[in-house]
Amino acid sequence: MNTKLTLTIEQALIEQAKKYAKGKGRSLSDIVGSYFKAIVKEEGVVNMESTPIADSLRGSFKKPKNFDYKKELTEALTEKYL
Repeated sequence: MNTKLTLTIEQALIEQAKKYAKGKGRSLSDIVGSYFKAIVKEEGVVNMESTPIADSLRGSFKKPKNFDYKKELTEALTEKYL
């Protein structure tokens, strides 16, 4: 059963979220509902490790066998900040 929910959110954020939803061909209510489902594993238990965005990206990158995460991160941060 669906129930109406009233939220107080900044107008600019609402407008951006509506554009995002339209671009995905979904309703804003559907996106918010999906997000709530993703963060709540069981009644009253919050899962902060998994979000819809993280879930959608999972498996999209196949790292090479010799990939060194720490080395790549160090090089990227060095290039960015030094």
